[in-house]
Amino acid sequence: MRAIITGCLLLLATPALAQPALKPALAPLAFLVGDWDSGEGKVAETGGTSKGGSVFTVESDGAAILRRDHTELFGKDGKPAGGFHQTMLIYPDNGKLKADYVDGEGHAIHYTAVETVAGKSITFMGMNEAQDRGPTFKLTYDMKAPGTLAVSFGMTAPGGSEFRPIATGTLKRVP
Repeated sequence: MRAIITGCLLLLATPALAQPALKPALAPLAFLVGDWDSGEGKVAETGGTSKGGSVFTVESDGAAILRRDHTELFGKDGKPAGGFHQTMLIYPDNGKLKADYVDGEGHAIHYTAVETVAGKSITFMGMNEAQDRGPTFKLTYDMKAPGTLAVSFGMTAPGGSEFRPIATGTLKRVP
């Protein structure tokens, strides 16, 4: 029995099971890594609500951060109205931070980081390459307090320069 317990403890202490450290280019974004809960949000288009969360993990031996989201939608009556998944890979490329976003509806956005405050915030700007002269998207993560992350997503009209908010919310770190 003692051998089994010792073996289990050794497995828990094995470095292969530990989360790898982020590469220097991604280290300023370590504040994103973890599980986040969105709580209940409002869906302006339908008058309903949403619930979900995000998980940011260190991938590829610290060379990337992967964001996975799941959101459940509810109608005005509180009944389930569907849901969706989103994925975004954040990585350094030629000295710049970039991110590629996809969702289950076939949307893809290619982002470049435009402003980073180490340990505090990052703002991405991007376009959907399939749309000629399409809208520009802006995605910001801003650590408001320990364990509280503000998220905002907006877009311009095609050829425009003023951002219109699409979604804003607050994520709470899951202990």
